Amino acid sequence: MIKKLTGYCFYILILSAAAFAQATDSVRVQALYPFVVDSIRIIGNDQTEEFIITRELTFSKGDTLSREDIFYNRERIYSLGLFAHVFVNPLIENSINILEIKVEERWYIYPIPFVSIKERDWKKISYGIFLRIDNFRGRNEQINAMASFGYDPSFALNYYNPNIIGNEEFFLRVGFIYSDVNNKSLSAETLYGEPFKQKFFRPYLLFGKRLYLFHKIFASMAYNYYETDKYLQGINVSGERIDRFPELQFGYEFDSRDLIQFPRVGIFTQASYSLKGLGFNSINYQITRLDFREYRKIIGKLFSKWRFSARFTSGDQVPFYDYSILGLDERIRGYFNRKTEGNHFYFTSVEFFYPIIEELNIDLDFIPLIPRQLLMYRVALYTQLFGDAGATFYKNQSLSLNRFKSGYGLGLTFLVLPYNLLRIEYAFDNFGKTEWIFDLGVAF
Repeated sequence: MIKKLTGYCFYILILSAAAFAQATDSVRVQALYPFVVDSIRIIGNDQTEEFIITRELTFSKGDTLSREDIFYNRERIYSLGLFAHVFVNPLIENSINILEIKVEERWYIYPIPFVSIKERDWKKISYGIFLRIDNFRGRNEQINAMASFGYDPSFALNYYNPNIIGNEEFFLRVGFIYSDVNNKSLSAETLYGEPFKQKFFRPYLLFGKRLYLFHKIFASMAYNYYETDKYLQGINVSGERIDRFPELQFGYEFDSRDLIQFPRVGIFTQASYSLKGLGFNSINYQITRLDFREYRKIIGKLFSKWRFSARFTSGDQVPFYDYSILGLDERIRGYFNRKTEGNHFYFTSVEFFYPIIEELNIDLDFIPLIPRQLLMYRVALYTQLFGDAGATFYKNQSLSLNRFKSGYGLGLTFLVLPYNLLRIEYAFDNFGKTEWIFDLGVAF
């Protein structure tokens, strides 16, 4: 009897030891850095196809990653705008180094009313209905439809596909916009004698290819229609009150930014050349655009960014509606609501920013009746110091530093991602005059 009990105990001990060994071998533990990637596991992408995520990664199996490498790639995945939360964890499981990428998808359909600020001017309010369908086949495609009223009433439809042919990295954008747009040119208003509007219609098609992760080349064609109530030379350039003309554009882009919505490291460069009119209806002019931005860490959590951009027009006669204007899309803080125009502009900006709240993931899933995907946010709060400068020139004017206007100041940026950013800034012009700026989106 004693021998049997001893045998049973020995048998149970062996089984327990084997079970313990097996359990120990399957334990998931957090890996240390540097981390060699044996395998990549993606979870949580219920709708998004896996290749949409992996095509953003700067590494592959067998590569060695630092903590900074993993954070950078996490931000690139977040830049897709498809996820409310992204977590990247280096794990050891069954003696295999697994990089686990866990995503939580956001809500993808937005049929919502909106109120927007045109030209970054709170006196120019537009309102309407906006329908946005993102990622509807799990391939990061977008369909946008918009009907707006108020200032610059307009209707638009747009479709974007970042990968139209298998995994060949070809992308496509097609759509149109129709608007009863207010004139933006001060010179045109002076010539016309009063503020006026133009009917604007533009269907377009853009086709391009992504090369080597960070590079893109693209070409587009469009048809432009500008209608004014009465004809004045310069406001229209076809000899009639309606300008109708084709447009071709060619461009290049380099983008190595980490988080596109709020970059902290990386470089963005874009250059394009547009041929407008091509001689049709006596219209023939060109527009060249350049934009360079660099983001980098200085020390600790202090970051900097700087930018240079320029826009040049050339050709037989450039209509006022295509003049280069500072005070619209490009604004000098300190001269935020003051416009200057010419054939060309130069603009530069520098900024230092530091987190007050670097990152806070918020889930409000305790709120009833609202889908959880609409209740997940990534929140941050930054403070910034900035300086801007810019100038416009007509073709017969030489480049002079005396023409440059400059401003500087400080502010706060509040991020609620993946949705939007709010900036509150206090700025000075180069004569010491001050202004408050309340704006949506990042400065650059």
